[in-house]
Amino acid sequence: MTRISVSVDGTEAVDEVEPRTLLVQYLREQRGRTGTPVGCDTSNCGACTVLVDGRAVKSCALLAVQADGAEVTTIQGLANGELHPLQKAFHEHHALQCGYCTPGMIMAAVDLLDEVADPSEQQVREGLEGNLCRCTGYQNIVTAVRDAAAELRGATS
Repeated sequence: MTRISVSVDGTEAVDEVEPRTLLVQYLREQRGRTGTPVGCDTSNCGACTVLVDGRAVKSCALLAVQADGAEVTTIQGLANGELHPLQKAFHEHHALQCGYCTPGMIMAAVDLLDEVADPSEQQVREGLEGNLCRCTGYQNIVTAVRDAAAELRGATS
């Protein structure tokens, strides 16, 4: 067992983990952050995307011990008393069909909007290309991300 210290959604945690424990397993099983789903378990679908020190990471492709000392934000930690503008936009634009990909899409979009405040449709599509929606709901997802970007910039869409 290896001891790790991680901030998960703003709460400091010190835990013992098997060295081979994936970050997604740690978040779900030891930290109760079940909003982060295990999708394909091969890092292809991006459903398990979380922010590690502010950058989007597929948590099935990272060992929990690699997150030692890091600040991890899950979909559950994104809302701060009210929905994050991206969560709100996904809801308003029905950008979630079955909803399985939604946490990863939103977390990848947070990272994208941190880098590009006013992304074009093409930039949104490229920014989310590591995340798969098997329901093919991409158009509403792109619309939601661009709408949230406008809200975050304080503009009207």
